Amino acid sequence: MSAPLRNPAPVLRFAPSPTGLIHVGNARTALLNALIARRAGGTFILRFDDTDAARSRTEYADAIAADLAWLGIAPDVTVRQSDRLTDYAAAAERLKAMGRLYPAYETEEELDLKRGLQRARGLPPVYDRAALALSPEDRARLEAEGRRPHWRFRLDHRVVAWDDGVRGPQQVDTATLSDPVLVRADGSFLYTLPSVVDDLALGVTQVIRGEDHVTNTAVQIEIFEALGGPVPGFAHHNLLTLPSGEGLSKRLGHLSLSALREAGQEALAVAALSVLVGTSHAVEPVADLDGLAGMVDLAAISRAPARFDPADLDALTARTLHLMPFSAAAARLEAAGIGGGEAFWLAVRANLSLFEDARGWWEIVATPQAGVIADADRAFLTEAAGLLPAEPWDGATWKLWTGAVKAATERTGRKLFHPLRLALTGRETGPELAALLPLMGRARAEPRLRGEVG
Repeated sequence: MSAPLRNPAPVLRFAPSPTGLIHVGNARTALLNALIARRAGGTFILRFDDTDAARSRTEYADAIAADLAWLGIAPDVTVRQSDRLTDYAAAAERLKAMGRLYPAYETEEELDLKRGLQRARGLPPVYDRAALALSPEDRARLEAEGRRPHWRFRLDHRVVAWDDGVRGPQQVDTATLSDPVLVRADGSFLYTLPSVVDDLALGVTQVIRGEDHVTNTAVQIEIFEALGGPVPGFAHHNLLTLPSGEGLSKRLGHLSLSALREAGQEALAVAALSVLVGTSHAVEPVADLDGLAGMVDLAAISRAPARFDPADLDALTARTLHLMPFSAAAARLEAAGIGGGEAFWLAVRANLSLFEDARGWWEIVATPQAGVIADADRAFLTEAAGLLPAEPWDGATWKLWTGAVKAATERTGRKLFHPLRLALTGRETGPELAALLPLMGRARAEPRLRGEVG
């Protein structure tokens, strides 16, 4: 039985292969691990599973690190499996000495033929362990023919049970599985052995990953036990899909984090939707990652796939901006060259779909603009310009001014307010003019009302 999560300092990890750009499905795994570690004051490890030298790329590893930093979950520790090959070789030698790792010489074609014959007889295509019957002389003969063995882990053929953090009690009879290949004929390692060796070396206490890894768990538990280490807890969450139900793919670039970042989506919105969709918790904007961490409940994750809809992300990004305090926006506004301080942010945030939209409103407030004036409203707007009060202006100025304009022109409702908005902002809709007018000031407002650039 796998061990429960050990407090008070849990160690969790995210272990991507740097063979492509990570997507929101990968982010779901990374966030669940990082947020649970954060909530418990534990350690979050980024482990690059880069033993596949032919496909792993430094640029992808760099992109993954940048994506996690953008999400706000930069790891406490970063390791690379390519730096730890001697550890895996040592573990393999230990397993060989124990008789748990044995050489097998079948070619892929021979294995395919065996599997085909088993299926034809109505049997499951499980490896028959023929290699265990080879004598030393048989092995010497095969190697003299030029064959090099791959190495299989000899399973115990017993029921392996664990209490899954998402799926509840689970058990697998490893007699129904093929002895897995841990080391290829060229000496390179498959995923399974390095993963276990690293989890032991790094003190990982809980493994949270996608449900596509459930079938690996019983095998890995047997390897943990064979190597004499503590078995971490396991939790397998449901997978995210496209709205069509199609699975996400790094290779095809589905909903990559880098693309969402470039499109201006809010990192907090991406995090909230990635974590909360497909759970019993409502998807809603969060103020920060600590708040999102408090909402994580592995037991609340559905067993069914969860659909990640970009339209939902658009809406959640806007809602996240609408609730964002100035303290969270200040540095970004400054970096973007957007002034106006807290008064400007509070004036415009409810009208933003993307953070970049704030730039357009700052240009309206602070740079020369020509308002939109219909001929039928020209005289009205000229009269309104003459009624502008003296500065300084504040939040009460708009009401006082429009009250005077209403009294002088007898215009009300849309006929009063719509021409003023068009002349001052050039937009049909937008933030409350009571908040924008003091930011704009008389130097911008009066010329625009008179049909000039201000």
